[in-house]
Order: sequence, then structure tokens, then C-alpha cells
Amino acid sequence: MNVAIIGCGYVGCAIARYWQQKMTFVVTATTTTPERISALQAVAQRVEVVKGNDPEGLKSVLKNQDVVLLSVGAKSADVYEETYLNTAQTLVSVLKQIPNVRQLIYTGSYAVYGDRKGAWVDEESPAAPANKNGQIMSDTEQLLLSASSEKLGVCILRLGGIYGPGRELVKIFGRYAGATRPGNGKDTTNWIHLDDIIAAIEFARNYQLQGIYNLVDDAHLTTGELLEGVFETHNLSRVTWDDSQESNRPYNAKVSNQKIKDAGYELIHPQIIF
Repeated sequence: MNVAIIGCGYVGCAIARYWQQKMTFVVTATTTTPERISALQAVAQRVEVVKGNDPEGLKSVLKNQDVVLLSVGAKSADVYEETYLNTAQTLVSVLKQIPNVRQLIYTGSYAVYGDRKGAWVDEESPAAPANKNGQIMSDTEQLLLSASSEKLGVCILRLGGIYGPGRELVKIFGRYAGATRPGNGKDTTNWIHLDDIIAAIEFARNYQLQGIYNLVDDAHLTTGELLEGVFETHNLSRVTWDDSQESNRPYNAKVSNQKIKDAGYELIHPQIIF
């Protein structure tokens, strides 16, 4: 099985390591940063420096591949279009010329749901991005889904907030200890552990899932509950909420994970690990 990972950051490296340990897999990892070649050589048999807007480079990478995982991440808010949409456009154009690829898996984001005032959403809920970058994420999904055909299955995994080894919740939120935050802390959060992302990607590959699947855990904690759990676990000062100021979180929705469970996936970490 030949698998190519386009974008080998936190998630990409983890799944590359997992797939490489399966003796029947040959993993190709791409990066836009030459300095990362040596690190990626530890988790992939082949490493290529390719930018998302380079069709010839991508064509070379995808030759003889069976599965492609698109797992890019924007380094800053102002490069979303370049990172996500432009890469997807190039990839879709190249895939039309590469008939051997049987499946494309994309790690997207639940940000496409926008602010639903805490209401439940599932894969049938229309996208309602709260800002330009959320719209770019939604457009990227639609573009990738348009590449679906009898020969190519496309699976979109809408991830919750990502945490795990090296990206623990206390590292993400520790700087807020003892601070005053805007809002009342009652907006809903959606998280997913790295272990589940790896396992769900492999599940999607193994069972050739097609279409959109939410990938979040069962917790659906409010921001207040999340921060309280983190700070209590690590003996840090609690946050104070100032509801005279409006919360600046653009994502407030309870994201259902029932569809991927119905497909047979069982969460490794259904509840948040503080």
C-alpha cells in the first residue's frame, strides 16, 4: 500500500509514524520546509519538498500512490487561502491525471459550522462559516468533494480542536490562568485527541469512507468547564469571566459524532484528558 501525506505537521507526522510501522505500507511525506527533511525521514520512507501550488511536484509525489492524505495546516491566519484552497485546487487538477489514486482523505475543521449559539449540528447541517477563513475551509471541502468519482473516494474528516502529546490542554490554555476572559464561559467546545485522529484516519482508509464525517469526542464541555478542568487538574488559578464583554470565540456549536460511530468507529478517548 503506497500512501502519500501532503502536509506533515503535528497530525501528518503522527499518522506517518503509525503507517510506517505497518510493514506493508510505503509512506511518502511532503513538506514545504527543506529544514524538516531529516525529521520526516524518521517517519516516512520517502520525503519530498513540494509546495501546494506546484502541479508538477504534486504529480511526481502522487505517481503510483493508492491513498492520499491531505493534512495541511496554515501557519498564520493570513495564509489560509494559499494553504488550503490553492493546495486543494492544484491537487484536484493533478488527481484527474493520476488514475491510480483510489482514496483522498482530508483533515478539515468543524469551524465550517460557525456560531450556532450552542445548538447541535451534524453533517447534514449547512456550513455557516463565521469569518473569511472559515469560508475558505468550507470552499476547500467542496472543491475536494467535487473530485469524487467511481474510481476515487473522497472522505472529509471535520476535526474538533486538536490536542495530545506535546500539545496538551495545559500548554494551550495555561497562559489564561488567573486572567479575566470576555463572555460567560458558556459557549460549547469540541475537541479530539491525536490518538483518535490517527485511528479515525486509518478507519477511514481501511473502510474506504466517503463523504463528510465529524470527528470530535463526546465531552462537548463549555469553555468554562474546560478551563476549570485544566486549571484544577494542574493547580492553576481559575479564570474570571466578564460577561459585560462579548466572547470572541466564533465557533459555538455542539458537533455530533454519531455518523462516524454509526459507521463503526469507537473513540479511544470519548472524554477529555486534562
